[in-house]
Amino acid sequence: MLVIDPDECIDCAVCIPECPVDAIRAEEDVPPDQEHMIKLNLELSKAGWPSITRAKGALPDAEDWKDKSGKLAELKR
Repeated sequence: MLVIDPDECIDCAVCIPECPVDAIRAEEDVPPDQEHMIKLNLELSKAGWPSITRAKGALPDAEDWKDKSGKLAELKR
């Protein structure tokens, strides 16, 4: 899981088509059943997660996680 720091984001939308699982959306386009993710993104972006400053390949298990439900239960804070 990656998060976007809203204080650093310049709303250029370049990341949206780069996301392989369609998880990045403009805040106004977040579906109602996913609005809790806005608060979670903000919380985690302030928790000291490192910034990504260059493109990287997908993690080896990315396809395994792509369509998995219940992923939030796996989140370690």
